[in-house]
Amino acid sequence: MDIRKIKKLIELLEESSLTEIEIVEGEESVRLSRGARPSEAPAQYGLPPNVQAAAWSAPTMGGVAGAPAASVAEAAEASTQEEIPEGEVVRAPMVGTYYGAPSPDAEPFVSLGQKVSEGETMCIIEAMKMFNQIEAETSGTVVAILVENGQPVEFDQPLFVIR
Repeated sequence: MDIRKIKKLIELLEESSLTEIEIVEGEESVRLSRGARPSEAPAQYGLPPNVQAAAWSAPTMGGVAGAPAASVAEAAEASTQEEIPEGEVVRAPMVGTYYGAPSPDAEPFVSLGQKVSEGETMCIIEAMKMFNQIEAETSGTVVAILVENGQPVEFDQPLFVIR
């Protein structure tokens, strides 16, 4: 991309109320973002001096105000562990969107009861517009598919069980 175009984009960003602009031309792309200036920094909020921290806790994932986040996470992990059958668990190596097939109208990479070989593609995880193939780490039979097509997945989330 031409440096003159980039300078013009910077000028446009400075003259407008935009905080971010991204331009893609073929395989080249430029993203410009304007951070908050010290005078525009968001206000910092704290607890009022007469309020104790325990009484000022926000609701957690479980919806219970003041519940420790660690116990909620432990409970969620324990319930997930109970639902996973015995076998080798294939986990998500990144955060992204799970796709079980190469395209919406194509057959899925794997299905329940299917035998897979080590290195065989089991799914795709889309992360930041990049499609990453997730491969079987061991050979065996797929005994569980733990996510649905198009579902967002977290790092280290169980995807499949191979036995």
